[in-house]
Amino acid sequence: MVDYKVTIWTEDAQPSFLLHSVYITLFGTEGESECMILRQWIHTFSKGNKSTSTVSCFKDIGEITSIKLGKSKLSLTQWLPGMVEVESPTGKVYKFPVYHWIASDNVDTFREGKAVLDKDESSETGELRKKEIQEEQRVYCWDVYKDRMPRCVKADSFLSLPQDDRSTLSSVLMTFSSDGKALLLELLAFVTSETNWKSFDDIEPMYKRHVTPASEYVFQHWKEDSFFAYQFLNGINPMVIKRIEALPENFLVADKVFQNDPVDLNTEMEKGNIFLCDYKILDKVTTNTIDGKKQYLAAPLVLLHQIEDRMMPIAIQLKQNPGQDNPVFLPSDSENDWLLAKLYVRSADFNLHELNYHLLRTHLLAEVFAVALKRNLPRVHPVYKLLVRHTRHTLQINFLARHILISEEGVFNKFAASGGEGLPHLIGKFLSNLTYKSLCIPDDIEDRGLKDVKNFYYKEDGLNLWNIMHSFVTKILGYYYTDDGVVQKDDELQNWIKEIFEHGFLKKEETGIPQKFTTVSELVKFVTMVMFTCSAQHAAVNSGQYDFYGWMPNGPSTMQEPPPTKKGEVTKARIMGALPDARTTAFNMGTVWALSTPPSDAKFLPDFKEEYFTEDGPCEEIQTFKSQLQDLSNNITKRNKTIELPYTYLDPACVEWSVDI
Repeated sequence: MVDYKVTIWTEDAQPSFLLHSVYITLFGTEGESECMILRQWIHTFSKGNKSTSTVSCFKDIGEITSIKLGKSKLSLTQWLPGMVEVESPTGKVYKFPVYHWIASDNVDTFREGKAVLDKDESSETGELRKKEIQEEQRVYCWDVYKDRMPRCVKADSFLSLPQDDRSTLSSVLMTFSSDGKALLLELLAFVTSETNWKSFDDIEPMYKRHVTPASEYVFQHWKEDSFFAYQFLNGINPMVIKRIEALPENFLVADKVFQNDPVDLNTEMEKGNIFLCDYKILDKVTTNTIDGKKQYLAAPLVLLHQIEDRMMPIAIQLKQNPGQDNPVFLPSDSENDWLLAKLYVRSADFNLHELNYHLLRTHLLAEVFAVALKRNLPRVHPVYKLLVRHTRHTLQINFLARHILISEEGVFNKFAASGGEGLPHLIGKFLSNLTYKSLCIPDDIEDRGLKDVKNFYYKEDGLNLWNIMHSFVTKILGYYYTDDGVVQKDDELQNWIKEIFEHGFLKKEETGIPQKFTTVSELVKFVTMVMFTCSAQHAAVNSGQYDFYGWMPNGPSTMQEPPPTKKGEVTKARIMGALPDARTTAFNMGTVWALSTPPSDAKFLPDFKEEYFTEDGPCEEIQTFKSQLQDLSNNITKRNKTIELPYTYLDPACVEWSVDI
């Protein structure tokens, strides 16, 4: 007899302990073992446990190539093995990264953990790849949620989502229920009607029920022009600001700014000191109706002046078409005029951020990347191994979002101007204007002319993270794609990008999204973009939502009155009447609190407990990657001690693997 030592690490189980046997079959180049029951003591295959058994064969079965795992039939129980190791009589260890839920009476095949491309495998193992892909394409099917929106995974109910894409007992759903819903109910109990706020002081007791250090800083400084401008760089939406060399023709401000200052606008533009935030994409949007009342959303233009190391706003126009009913507001105007103009800008920024830069460019695209990955790349593919952790629970959170947040009866429609019937149209409009370059932070920063802007922490930390990721991806993929020809001949890879182009970007060539890969460098850049989008970019536009929107006047989700058409007529009563009412404020606060709260089982960038790569070279690169992430985290922590409002959102220690909240 020939004995093989089998060690199994159990990642999870539902319930957390399992009272049954596990079956295993070993397959080698010279034969296979009999299917063996690994009879163990109670709880051996429970969450977090390690089990060691012996599988005996009548002869040496050669190099171990794959294993089959199953569990005894016991309804409503599931088992999540992690790493499985098989040690041969010669002491050679074969590793099998499983990390796949196994249901009762199911048998699943897993190949040895070496990352391989299709061209590297024999016809027999090639057939295994095809069967795996066919099975995954049966499980992961495309569906249409709304026309003009990226496609999503087909799921008739939450429980119909693949178990690999659901957290245990739906921790995200529990988070929403325990944190966001509890806060929402508390806030709704605090306000019993849809009454308008009478003063900012009236809002404060609601806000004070839940405060973070950053949200308190926002509360203290939100009226200041310097902080208003600062948020375009380091707030929750650093994606709109750009440097300009000439004013848009519809922004008639040249003779209005710097009235009492010798500084000339044209000269400042030539020096590169003038910046624009243009919300023209929101123009003529069909806005929501909340509690029977029509809501309003401006499409402003905001002019900013860089003065040494900081930005200051110098002009605001609230509508795109210039005219007598569309004045240009200036800091020199009355306090009420200027404040109300800034409030309309903050409301426009809220809506553009939530639907475009947050929902579309992270959540919806991450789902496309995930579904296409699992439909087209087998588990042994190196790109799958690189990206699978960045798909964690994304299908789950997006399913919940479609049913709880953006559905016809969803929460978003209860508090946001861009909710309601105009939402799908707006998403389609955003998608039509999206470009590949805008998803790649180095290209995006350069195209917006922001490379030399100081104290721009999103840029600094984001570029550092991108560069670390790009280097990591370059080295990992370099082990497998030795030249451009290998990329071109990888049909599985080509099918992956083809489905992303077709189902994510709806075949829009103007986006610049690749339709195929022809070079290694193209592949590396795209994989880096996916990794960055699903982790860092989502963190940048998600994690600080309550920090910046918890104090409602800093991010009104809607405005109840149209923008002012004249100067000198704005009163404090008009400002309060334009802001969201108390009930809408409660919905907003409860939602952004939930969306800012990491799930209880969150995993962050430096965590590589799940070992998908088994070869020495890639494993060494992972250690280098972790070390570089730690160095960046240390530098960010040190930097943050020197600034008033620490920018933590792109600290690798705070960046989750994936879009899972």
